[in-house]
Amino acid sequence: MRYAILCDFDGTVAPFDIGADFVRHFGRGPTAGLERALERWAAGEIGHRELTQVECSRLEVTQDDALAFTRRYSLDPEFAAFVRDAAAAGHAVEVVSEGFDFYIADLLGRAGLGDVPFTSNVLQFEAGARAVPAFPNAGGCGHCGNCKGERARVHRAGGRAVVMVGDGLSDRCGARAADVVLARGSLRDWCRAEGLPAVAVDDFTDVRAWARDAFAAAPAGGGGAR
Repeated sequence: MRYAILCDFDGTVAPFDIGADFVRHFGRGPTAGLERALERWAAGEIGHRELTQVECSRLEVTQDDALAFTRRYSLDPEFAAFVRDAAAAGHAVEVVSEGFDFYIADLLGRAGLGDVPFTSNVLQFEAGARAVPAFPNAGGCGHCGNCKGERARVHRAGGRAVVMVGDGLSDRCGARAADVVLARGSLRDWCRAEGLPAVAVDDFTDVRAWARDAFAAAPAGGGGAR
């Protein structure tokens, strides 16, 4: 059994929701439209792509200021060791995020993990401190900016069982499509409400503990995804 472990970034690989902090910090103007979009997204009435467009319509930020802000954050201290554990056992790790490429690539690189593959939304910095989102991975459900369910299906088609590690409602598509869900925060609450089995975790110390047992029980090289 070979695993593909899909790890959400904001609130998971990074313990704090960097993307939410970023759009809140650099957002300008009235907030009523954003608050309504957040409510509709949480209720499942709109997808994360539409929410991201609303968030970015309020941004006033340069790339230098954006990086200066996001570099205040760091990754879960056990994430690098987890990546090494998985690689040594022959399993794949991919970061899947509804956040933005600029800070994910920067923070992974600064942690010595620049070779960890990731998919995310893209933020294009333009003149006049404008920031415009792009969605190169918007396939799949048609509502997400970066559909984690689609990434799960791609890995399953390649013969891997899929594990979704996440903390929030942006992980719902990934959780529905995964073979195993490791959840904390609002994702854990949502899984319970939906009757979707999930292993409760708090951080990558817990994820590493799950992985040690799972990798020992199903060594890489045989079988495939269910």
